[in-house]
Amino acid sequence: MLRLILMRHAKSDWSHAGLSDHDRPLNKRGTASADALGHWLRSRELQPGEVLCSSAERTRQTLGRLGLPSQTPTRFTRTLYLAEADEMLAELKSAAAPTVLMVGHNHGIADMAHQLVKTPPDHERFDDYPTGSTLVCDFNAGSWNEIGWHQGQPTDFVIPRELS
Repeated sequence: MLRLILMRHAKSDWSHAGLSDHDRPLNKRGTASADALGHWLRSRELQPGEVLCSSAERTRQTLGRLGLPSQTPTRFTRTLYLAEADEMLAELKSAAAPTVLMVGHNHGIADMAHQLVKTPPDHERFDDYPTGSTLVCDFNAGSWNEIGWHQGQPTDFVIPRELS
């Protein structure tokens, strides 16, 4: 069995004039949300063996606030920055660990979540996948190369506002 933790970055700060989109940091609400998501992951013993993260500042900061063990293999890649679902799936297929955390951006991450699951989780916010949204999805497969669309079984879905 394989497990994907698919997380959209927490709320970012738009107040820095002249800063490129790639370099935008989290805002105060975003840092609190990322902290809460980290606590949620730990409370459910959802520890990834590998992390695939967009190279954008807001995804890096989200990941940094989750409190994962420092030795967790992590790949920061520009490929995941504003990636489409197909690009994200291709990146996931390069993973080796049985539990992977992927941190990315909308709209691609919402599209990926919808295409991965057989049946969407019963949650009113799954369709719009707001900042910080996190899907936990299991696959009956031996390697990430074997997975495809509509094969995942969602086991959990949360948004940061539920954790406050």
